[in-house]
Amino acid sequence: MEVVVENVSELTRKLSITLPPEEVTRELDKAYKKLGKEVNLKGFRRGKVPTSVLKKNFRDRVEGEVGEKLVQATYFDAVEQENLDPVVHPEIREHAFNEDGTFVYVAEIDVKPVFELNEYKGIEVEKPATTVTDEEVDEKIEELRRQHAVLRSADDDYAIRLDDVAIVDFQGFHDEKAMPEVHNENYSVDIGSGSLGREFEEKLVGLKQGEKTLYEVEFPAEYPNPVLAGKKVEFKVDVKGVKQRIKPELDDEFAKDISGEYQNVADLKEGVRKQLQEEKEKALEGDLDDRIMHKLVESNTFEIPERLVRFEIEEMIKQTEGNLERSGLTLESAGINREELAERNREVAAKRVRGDFILKKIAELEEIKLEDEDLERGYQRIATQYNMTVPEVKQFFQRREEVLPFINELLNEKIVRFLRESAKLIDEKPGDKTDEKK
Repeated sequence: MEVVVENVSELTRKLSITLPPEEVTRELDKAYKKLGKEVNLKGFRRGKVPTSVLKKNFRDRVEGEVGEKLVQATYFDAVEQENLDPVVHPEIREHAFNEDGTFVYVAEIDVKPVFELNEYKGIEVEKPATTVTDEEVDEKIEELRRQHAVLRSADDDYAIRLDDVAIVDFQGFHDEKAMPEVHNENYSVDIGSGSLGREFEEKLVGLKQGEKTLYEVEFPAEYPNPVLAGKKVEFKVDVKGVKQRIKPELDDEFAKDISGEYQNVADLKEGVRKQLQEEKEKALEGDLDDRIMHKLVESNTFEIPERLVRFEIEEMIKQTEGNLERSGLTLESAGINREELAERNREVAAKRVRGDFILKKIAELEEIKLEDEDLERGYQRIATQYNMTVPEVKQFFQRREEVLPFINELLNEKIVRFLRESAKLIDEKPGDKTDEKK
């Protein structure tokens, strides 16, 4: 086997691989011999069709199958021979059977970037405050009152307010075309909940039963519903009814209704404060991890493999397709342009790819490896999360394509934990909240 390597770019290599005639002939002969035992041709007994006749009738088919087999059998040997370390599946092109009996194909691959890592131990990151304020306690109690409220049909002349429930028919339009998937009748809109987007809900405030309205809402690109994300949607809304939310009084009886552990409002406030404190402390690690990764990605700029970015984008699109499928939709039926979705995901995908290279470089320098006990903890976590047994989880991860992403996730968690433990934490200044995501 002869391999010629050409540097297409800093991270892309073009491999021209030539296989010798004896190897190619051996595989072609085997393929024609097998085909001769299976094929039925008029005028010939089964198994007695001459090779020349088989070549005349089935050359393209046989060469296609043999060519694919030769690529699969030799590609990894070629990569190993040239001491290359591809980061994603190759792009195979220009394969051909030549007159001299050789078989030639071209494999274009991306390799790992070589880069110097900036300081990663002792990174200074702002630590989000975990102290619970009186305002947060009051907001949580208001949320509890809202949850325990009763709904009462309002009079015809009653104007919608925050916390009410509006019963509406609505139809969304994008580029003056009705969106079939953005349509509903007698739909309950919980004003102020944000479930349909705060702007959509707040524009209903002040309307009365029987009134109709038309307004436009511009949804941000990161809006969780992919059908609406990044679109300007005009809504035609018909208010069919209004229900007032009547909240219970904040008194000792309400506190007792929330929990038998509470005897009065003071107990309720103390219990809520404790719960919020636990939630903040639990979320702290994840928040710190995001901030650490943000700083690492920002301070280490290097070229990353384009094919790997495209692969990550495709994985993100598959996730979107899966979410839509559960609602009986496809990208097309949801009015989502695949190319536009890919472009919206590009920046996040690139950050993920760069972050993964940085973490693996740190693991190499610090000799961080995944141990058996790390895997066991990972299996146990999934078992608890999905109410499964550990053996059931292990059975699920038998396949290579399932277990490799899981192992990569666990290793990255271990590396980030190392970084978190070495980080220098600075108390976050009031009002200085950042949204730094990996």
